[in-house]
Amino acid sequence: MYEFIKGTVEFVGPEYVVIENNGIGYQLSTPNPFIYASKMETMVIVYTYHYVREDINALYGFETREEKKLFTKLLNVSGIGPKGALAILASGEVQQVVAAIENEDESFLIKFPGVGKKTARQMILDLKGKLQDIVPDYFPNLFNADTLPLHTQTNNTALEEAILALKALGYSEKEIKKISPELRKEQLTTDQYIKKALQRLLK
Repeated sequence: MYEFIKGTVEFVGPEYVVIENNGIGYQLSTPNPFIYASKMETMVIVYTYHYVREDINALYGFETREEKKLFTKLLNVSGIGPKGALAILASGEVQQVVAAIENEDESFLIKFPGVGKKTARQMILDLKGKLQDIVPDYFPNLFNADTLPLHTQTNNTALEEAILALKALGYSEKEIKKISPELRKEQLTTDQYIKKALQRLLK
């Protein structure tokens, strides 16, 4: 229904961002809302997916078309809903997820919230060999991870915001507490904290 929304970033929270376009604020649930924190009041393009079910009518937003395509593929896997798909994409490593599916790496996939062995097997069964159209450039170099972009601005509430975002993705207090001491040693932006936390959680 909506391919993308182009507008200014008006609000960033643990679960969603608000993009203003022609006087209308669109609430978009995104894998990592805080990647937009450094873009407040600036123009962005967010690729959108309109999800409609009996009890849900929501817009989901993504930085790239590749993320959006993988999200829609994941929704077709039995046992994965929008929240689970967002949690999988929040790592920011589409390539890593594709590699795990292609290599039948169940042990990596079950580290995501809500993904057990049965769901991991279903992901592999349903998606293996069907992701080239999403990330064709990744297939020759599945394991060469791209360098994540870094922002220089930091603030005191960044870690608290990151923890709220991780909880929104479905990670438990116990899981978050395990990695918190390591995160507290560093001064990072919220999106950097989230990316670092996800790297640790997915090890």
